[in-house]
Amino acid sequence: MTHVDSVRPEQQHTQVSKRIDGRAAWPSVASGVSGTFGGVLAGIRVLDLSRVLAGPYTAQMLSDHGADVLKVEGPDGDETRGWGPPFDDEGTSAYYRGLNRNKRNISLDLRTDEGQEILGHLLRGADVVVENFKAGTMARWGFDYESVLAPENPRLVYCRITGFGVDGPMGGAPGYDAVLQSFGGLMSVNGYQDRSPLRVGVPIVDLMAANMAFSGILLAVVERFRSGLGQLVDIALLDAVVSMLHPHSANWIVDGSVPQRTGDLHPSVVPYQVFETQDGELFVSAANDRQFRSMAAVLGVAELGTDERFSTNRGRSAHREELISLLSGIIATRSRDELAVALDAVGVPASPVYTVDQALRSPQVAHRKLLVETDDYRGIGVPIALSRSSTTVPVNAVPRGANTIETLAAMGYTEADVTGFEQSGAIG
Repeated sequence: MTHVDSVRPEQQHTQVSKRIDGRAAWPSVASGVSGTFGGVLAGIRVLDLSRVLAGPYTAQMLSDHGADVLKVEGPDGDETRGWGPPFDDEGTSAYYRGLNRNKRNISLDLRTDEGQEILGHLLRGADVVVENFKAGTMARWGFDYESVLAPENPRLVYCRITGFGVDGPMGGAPGYDAVLQSFGGLMSVNGYQDRSPLRVGVPIVDLMAANMAFSGILLAVVERFRSGLGQLVDIALLDAVVSMLHPHSANWIVDGSVPQRTGDLHPSVVPYQVFETQDGELFVSAANDRQFRSMAAVLGVAELGTDERFSTNRGRSAHREELISLLSGIIATRSRDELAVALDAVGVPASPVYTVDQALRSPQVAHRKLLVETDDYRGIGVPIALSRSSTTVPVNAVPRGANTIETLAAMGYTEADVTGFEQSGAIG
């Protein structure tokens, strides 16, 4: 169906619009899930129009702290529902589950006039919107932030997540995590010098962008208390990856040298890397001269701590290969866990290189409540702990469209309206 380009949402379906309350979709439905919406952001209504990772993770973090999040999915659903295995008993991927807890879900086909009408009402009732459509999509549907949404809902905080931004030489270009790792320089410094560049093993650009979006939204909400007005939170994956290049970017700015891949080695600090022990891998960071002297003493070569070649980090950097060869031979004869304990005891940071399952089973992860296991939910906990404020009781991701009917009813749509939406395909 033809997209709405210039007609404002309130000009469509005027007879229905007079009795529809977009704000009612939130409190009336949320009251039916009593006990799950505690936290600092309780009462904040978030419309999640995003898909894949950065947007959904942003909205999930908001929900963790009490925001009432309504996720909108198209008829085909968020494609990450199929990004598996593994899948849960309902056929939903672990990938999707990890990014969409605590959200209610409505299915809308936004290519239809009716779907856009419903969306228009929801937008007018929202406090926060998170979207990562291709640049220009919302404007093409008649929901441009500056000219339409801000005048209609002046308090709206509108978070737009794109790959490269919406203007400039690459404005509007699609963005994907690995593409931005490559374009933004991150991949060039990850891996070993004699091998090809490596993608970081987690979607680090998307995750960083989500955390920046979360922070930006909270900044805008705080500012709204003073001004009474919302604003645009403009997040680009490019900005996220460039912000992560420290210290490589700082080094290049100072001396113009192009950073190179150093594997697990730190470009500036020695030793700061993984060593092989007799029974596994151990990461060690002797980031200052005192730590290096303590490390040398634990290894039984205290004289290295006062050797003029190694007594300062400048010297250790200049003699990196010689030093690492000496240390590697000694560490290879030691037990990993015993050496980690001995180094920690003298203030030298060290850790066994754990696999993901070992990390998630560690006693400290359990103590920090970073793995949540209840009768109804199993997943990663909330990583931001506040001393007085609680967080949301986690609820598993729901099927696509699970809350469509009740949400429309709360807004004021009749059974006849809903039947018409079903017949037209507007609600999937």
